Amino acid sequence: MSEKKIALVTGANKGIGYEIAAGLGALGWSVGVGARSEGPREEAVAKLRAAGADAFGVPLDVTDDATVTAAAGLIEERAGRLDALVNNAAITGGMPQEPTRVDLDTVRTVMETNVIGVLRVTNAMLPLLRRSASPRIVNMSSTVGSLTRQTTPGAQTGPISAAYSTSKTFLNAVTVQYAKELQDTNILINAGCPGFCATDLNGFRGVRTPEQGAAIAVQLATLPDDGPTGAFFDDDGPIPW
Repeated sequence: MSEKKIALVTGANKGIGYEIAAGLGALGWSVGVGARSEGPREEAVAKLRAAGADAFGVPLDVTDDATVTAAAGLIEERAGRLDALVNNAAITGGMPQEPTRVDLDTVRTVMETNVIGVLRVTNAMLPLLRRSASPRIVNMSSTVGSLTRQTTPGAQTGPISAAYSTSKTFLNAVTVQYAKELQDTNILINAGCPGFCATDLNGFRGVRTPEQGAAIAVQLATLPDDGPTGAFFDDDGPIPW
């Protein structure tokens, strides 16, 4: 069993996911780069290794049971445990997303990746996480999923979104339920918001860099044993659900 801390980051071949992997790698972690496409995945691994990180590729489609099971098997063989899981993979689904106009198949597709995919990956990795001395789970969410923010007059919550925003609200709720179920274990699970980062998810319109957005995930993945669980954070601190 490896003595080096082991992490898996989903959707880690680019953007915020890549920078999360880079941030953990810079701390001396061995990082699994989870991604669907072989070419971009291996390019990311090569780039991380060139920067000095201990990175390895993990073929992983969060919507596919077989690849998720295989990913757990790969990490089992490589390290025997998992110290941190960062559920970063997500899609927006495109526009329009007003409730009266959104295509219901768009809603299903977004939920399959952003919510069910998190459940699928987390449940597959839990046996490995339970072998860690300090296991952490980070679900990358967004302030657009905060019902408090969504119902606060004048709050900046982005466009009306019956698929993406509601998927993040759903993800936040799932995070709370995991925290309740795992409250008698040493597993800490939290949601993190990277802020409005310039990535292909938003056509690079964001005002923060992916590296800035990754910081909250790295922080939550490396929480001390007396750290919080079942909470929602960005760089400024707790976010209301």
